[in-house]
Amino acid sequence: MKIGFLKSAHAAEKRFTLTPSMVKKYINKGATVWVEQGAGVSANISDEDLEQAGAHIHSTAAEICSAVRVVVSMQLPAAELLKKMKPDAALVGPFFMQRHPEHVNVCAQYSFKTFSLELIPRISRAQNMDILSSQSNLAGYKAVLEAANIYQGAFPMMMTAAGLISPAKVLVLGAGVAGLQAIATAKRLGAQVSAFDVRPAVKEQVESLGAKFIEVKSEAASEDAGGYATEMSEDYKMKQQQLIANELKKTNIVITTALVPGKRAPTLITKDMVNAMPAGSVVIDMAAEAGGNCEYTKPDECVRVGTVSIAGYTDLPSRVAPEASKLLAQNIFHYLSPAINGKEIAFDLDDEVYKQTLVTQGGEVVHERFKQKES
Repeated sequence: MKIGFLKSAHAAEKRFTLTPSMVKKYINKGATVWVEQGAGVSANISDEDLEQAGAHIHSTAAEICSAVRVVVSMQLPAAELLKKMKPDAALVGPFFMQRHPEHVNVCAQYSFKTFSLELIPRISRAQNMDILSSQSNLAGYKAVLEAANIYQGAFPMMMTAAGLISPAKVLVLGAGVAGLQAIATAKRLGAQVSAFDVRPAVKEQVESLGAKFIEVKSEAASEDAGGYATEMSEDYKMKQQQLIANELKKTNIVITTALVPGKRAPTLITKDMVNAMPAGSVVIDMAAEAGGNCEYTKPDECVRVGTVSIAGYTDLPSRVAPEASKLLAQNIFHYLSPAINGKEIAFDLDDEVYKQTLVTQGGEVVHERFKQKES
């Protein structure tokens, strides 16, 4: 009944997967909580607060990995830690196996179960476990604030005795969770906002936030069963590029969020489009980690092309780490809670949530998506 929470392996990752309030909930279900020393400091969560809530603080990750039944981590732990895990243990975290297929091979060398949380299915009862939605929400908010920080103009319209300042024109490409939050945040700051998405179904949501919806008409299916955007036809892409090119010529700030699960992010903004943007424009490419929506994007960098700035930050949720950690901790508690029955931790692999997030067990790749890639 021991659950261990590890410190992030990457210095840039400031989020943590546990909060004092969640410690109490685990204990109330009969679990014992072990935490690596200093694991929550970067998210303003002290060892003292965790300890007062009932957690046991341990000085090394190795000590935790060798003793607990479930290891929770923001990234895949180092090989020397994985070797110490019990064969009947479980490793849980957002490991983004599709982006990092090498993680699948690493975990398949061991007998423990590996659950990758970005694979949680989009079903009603799993909404409170959906880490992608909770973190994308904050990322969309932070993307607009980062854009406002880089942009040298003002967001709202201002009427002064000296004259009128026009509002910044913001274009959001992709109206999923992150895009909708970006729209809402930009509107609150007073910008004039437009949005594009291949899914006509989101038009009502975009307009309800006060933004203008621009679209390319198509009869082809534009989203899969999980609500994610699908890859469109070449004819559609040509029309889409022309529409976006025309919009960019009058846009000051662009937030791009377009992703296709399991594939490289679609290129929506070409070099020529960037070169035609107004002076001082800003692009925040939220798809940078998956290759980027802009041809100029460099992950984790803000580059200048003439007077246009293109930022490919991949750590946007981490830039609001305290709030992001609260949501993550709740998501993970709701995910683990059904497996904790007061006497033991047992994952029901017939349960759709656990079945779809289980990637490896018993030294084998068991998730169909990754088994196909292996073959």
